[in-house]
Amino acid sequence: MSAVAAAPRGRSLVHLAGTVLVLLILAMMVLPLPTFLLDMLFTLNIALAVIVLLVSLNANRPLDFSVFPTVLLVTTLMRLALNVASTRIILIQGHTGTDSAGKVIESFGNFLVAGNYTVGLVVFVILVIINFVVITRGAGRIAEVAARFTLDAMPGKQFAIDADLGSGAIGEQEARRQRAEVARESDFYGAMDGASKFVRGDAVAALIILVINLVGGIAVGMFQHGMDLAGALDRYALLTVGDGLVAQIPALVISTAAGIVVSRTSNEQDLNHEFALQLFGRPQILYVAASVLAVLGVIPGMPHAAFLLLAAILAATAWFVEQRQRKREAFEPESEEEEAELLTELTWADLPPVDVLGLEVGYRLIPLLDRKQGGQALKLITDGRMRFALEMGLVVPPVRVRDNMELAPNAYRISLKGVEDGRGEIQPERLLAVETADMMGRLKGEHGIDPLTGASGVWIEADERERALMRGYQVIDASQVIARHVEAVFRAHAGELLGRAEVQQLLDSVNAATPGLVEEVTPRLLPLTSVQSILQNLVAEGVSIRDTRSILETLAARAGRVQDIDELTETVRATLGRSIVDRLFEGAEILHVIGLAPDLENRLIAEMGEEGEAMVSPELVEALPLMAERAMARQHESGGAPVLLVAPALRAPLARMLRRTGLPVLSYAEIPADKSLRITTLMGMEDERKHEALQISGA
Repeated sequence: MSAVAAAPRGRSLVHLAGTVLVLLILAMMVLPLPTFLLDMLFTLNIALAVIVLLVSLNANRPLDFSVFPTVLLVTTLMRLALNVASTRIILIQGHTGTDSAGKVIESFGNFLVAGNYTVGLVVFVILVIINFVVITRGAGRIAEVAARFTLDAMPGKQFAIDADLGSGAIGEQEARRQRAEVARESDFYGAMDGASKFVRGDAVAALIILVINLVGGIAVGMFQHGMDLAGALDRYALLTVGDGLVAQIPALVISTAAGIVVSRTSNEQDLNHEFALQLFGRPQILYVAASVLAVLGVIPGMPHAAFLLLAAILAATAWFVEQRQRKREAFEPESEEEEAELLTELTWADLPPVDVLGLEVGYRLIPLLDRKQGGQALKLITDGRMRFALEMGLVVPPVRVRDNMELAPNAYRISLKGVEDGRGEIQPERLLAVETADMMGRLKGEHGIDPLTGASGVWIEADERERALMRGYQVIDASQVIARHVEAVFRAHAGELLGRAEVQQLLDSVNAATPGLVEEVTPRLLPLTSVQSILQNLVAEGVSIRDTRSILETLAARAGRVQDIDELTETVRATLGRSIVDRLFEGAEILHVIGLAPDLENRLIAEMGEEGEAMVSPELVEALPLMAERAMARQHESGGAPVLLVAPALRAPLARMLRRTGLPVLSYAEIPADKSLRITTLMGMEDERKHEALQISGA
C-alpha cells in the first residue's frame, strides 16, 4: 500500500477511536469480563487519572486543556462501567475467595486497609466526603462563576477585537483567531460547569454501589452459598471495600485535576513554576516561618526533632533562593533602564539602541562582576577606561554587562557595536601567570594568553602565586583577564568609538576653557564630520588627542587653505610631533629608527604618484607587511624601537598598508629639532630578494 493511500486510512482510524472507546465502555456494563481483563482496565483507569492530573498541572492556561470536559465524561463513564463489571463478578464469584474479582481489588482490600473491612469502609466514606463535599463542590462553583463572568465579558472582548481591527493594530487573520479563542473560552467554562455534575453524580453513585455490593453480597453468600452472616460479611465487605477504593482513588485524582484546571488563571506559565515562584520565591517569608518553627521546637514538651528539622530545611531553602536572586540581579549595571513593555504598534522608538561595548558572561563568572560578592571586574574595567582617557584623551563609553545562558559557564564574550569582537574562557578560581623577559624557569599548567599584551602564560592554582612571582612571572586573576580583554578591544578600535556625540562633548569642554576657538574651526572652516574624521585618524594610529587646543589651533590656521582630511591630519601630526615621539621613544635623545631603502622608496614614490596607495602594485602591497615584520625583528635584535621613518608624502599611505603589522610610521616632519636620528635598520627590496633566495636554497 502506498504512503498516499495509507495517510487517509490512518486519519479515519483516529476519527473512529473515540466512537470505539465509548462503545467498549458501554459494552463493559453488559458483557461479563474475565478477572485478568478487569485488572488491566482498573490499572488503565489509574494511569488515565494520573495522566489527566499531570496535564492539568503543566497546562499554561485552561484553554490548553480544552478537551477536559469530554475527558471528564469519558473517565467517569469508564469508572462506572468498571463498577458494574466488578459488581457482577463480586456477586457471582465472591464466595470463591478474595481474589475472585481480580488481583487489583484484592490488593486494595488487603494492602491499603490491612484486610480490615471496617477501616476500609471508614476510609472509603472519608474519600467520598472529600471528593463530593470539598473538591467537586468547589470546582463546580468556580466553573459556574467563571462561565457566568466569561459569558458577560464576551461582548466587551468582541468590541475590543473589532476596535483593534479597525485601527489597524491587528490583521484580519489575527482578529479571527482572537474571536475563536473568546468563543472557545466561553464554551470551555460552560462545559466545565456541566461536567462537574458528572463528578458529583459519580460520588453519589459510588456510595450507592457500595451499599448494593455489601447488601447484595451478604444476601448471595447467605442464601445461595450457605455462608453464615459473619463469614459473608467478612468476605463480601472486603471485596466491596477493595472495589470502592480502586474506583474512588482515581475519581479523587480526576476531581483534583478538574479543580486545578478551573481555578487556573491565564498566566503563560505552568503551575509548577508559579507554585515555586509565588510560594517559595520570597526568602524573607521563609526565614520568618523557619524562626517560628524554631521557637516552637525549643518549647518544652514539643516534638523538638520535627520542628527543628523542618525549621532548618526552610532556612536552607530561603538561603538558596536568596543566593539565586542575587546572582540573577546583582550583575545588572546600575545605569541600565528597565525593559519597555511591548507595544501593539511597532515604532522606531521600540528598537533598543545597539550597545557600543558589551560584555556577556556565563553564569559561573557572574560573581566576578558582582560588587556585593567581592567581584572586581567592573572596577578594573573602569580603571582601564580611566587610564585610556588620560593617555589618549578619549572617554570610552561604559561597558554594558549582562549574563548569557547560551555561553559556557566559564566563558565570556565582548561585542563592539553589536558584533562579537572577542571571547574567552577562564577558570574563576585560578590565576594566570604571564611570561616576562626576566622570568627564571617555567611553570607547568594549562596554556593561557594575556589578552592585552598577547604574552603567553599558564593557568595556576591560587596557592602557587608566590612561587610564580619569585620566578619573575606577572600574575593576574580572572577578573583582571576579563578587564584586560575589554581594554584590548577598545584600544584596538579606539577610532570607531569616537562618534559624533563624543566629538561634540569634547569640543564643548574645549569651548568652556577657550571660548571662540571651536567656533573658528567648526562650523566656520570645517564641518563637524571633518573634525571627527581627523580625530579618528589620529586615535586610530595611537596619537593622543588630549591636547585638543593645539589640534584646533592648527586646523584654524590651515583649514582655510586646505580641506583634504588626510593632509590636515598630517599637518596636525606634525604639530603633535613632540608628544608622538616622546610616547614611542620614551624621552630618548637619539632616535634609533627603521628607514626605507632607496630602491623601495623610489619604487613607492613612482607607483603612488598623486593617487596614493591605490596605484601600488598588488605584489608590492603583499610584500610590504613581510618586509616590515623582518625589519622589526632585526630592529629588536639591535635594541632599537620598532618605528619606521619615511618622507612626509609616504607616511599616511604606508601607515594604512602596514597597520595590521603594528609598526608605527613617522615622517621627518614629526621629529622635533632637538632630537638626533640614527637609522639602524633598512627595510627594502634587497632584503626581500635575499629572503626569497634563502627559501629557494633551503628548498
